Amino acid sequence: MMDALSVVTQLRDLASEPQNREAIVQDQGCLPGLVLFLDHQDSQVLFSTLQALRYLAECPSNIEIMKHELGMMVSLVHLMDQGEINEEISVLAKDVYDVLNSPVNNVAVGTPEAPRRKAKSQFFINSSNKKAKSVTLHIQGLDNTDNRGLCEEALLKVKGVISFTFQMALKRCTVRIRSDLATESLASAIAATKVLKAQQVVKNETGEEVLIPLNTTDTEVQENSNLPDYLPEDESPEKEVGKAVSRTGAKQDANGSWLNAAASFLTKTFYW
Repeated sequence: MMDALSVVTQLRDLASEPQNREAIVQDQGCLPGLVLFLDHQDSQVLFSTLQALRYLAECPSNIEIMKHELGMMVSLVHLMDQGEINEEISVLAKDVYDVLNSPVNNVAVGTPEAPRRKAKSQFFINSSNKKAKSVTLHIQGLDNTDNRGLCEEALLKVKGVISFTFQMALKRCTVRIRSDLATESLASAIAATKVLKAQQVVKNETGEEVLIPLNTTDTEVQENSNLPDYLPEDESPEKEVGKAVSRTGAKQDANGSWLNAAASFLTKTFYW
């Protein structure tokens, strides 16, 4: 069963891939739904919503549509004024607001990338100090939406987890983490659910995928006190990793059944 956090997280992950951004904004349900999520009480939903909007704003053809979406700019201004409550959300809201208010013809006038790069550096909070790595996990018990929800909750609590995507048919989860985070920490967090168990997917010398057991007994797991940090896409190693840890089917997802399901969820949730 879908909930607000899982929907906005999936939309954010889809929006992180440039080929999906135009389709998401053109969908009749997703953009209005993201705008309404800007009034959500859950800070994680808010933060992920702003990240999704920041990704979508990277597509020049989306800016005018987003700027004139009912409630968009008003909600962003409201969040910008909440700095004393949550500085990370306030800074990210201002970043999205500034990008949407930037002249669309900046690139043609002569100072092409400077404003965009400056804005993008603020997109991911505290992202300048450490790079990331991707880990693919095979998770025993990942066979229904309830267990997927348990896995999401477990990973969100681990300090150093950046993002994650699921391949439910393969019982796999690809996790982007800080380079200094031990893979065993992920396995320990997942094992704490009592119903899930994780093994790492790696390739051997012949290129075949094998499962590596992970120690979960002596591994200390540092939990997030607030929200996870995110890294800009130009620092992401996902473009260079092998098949075992590459994300597949995102473009099809953006144009297919999942996006329709998400739009339907948003429509039913907010009754517009």
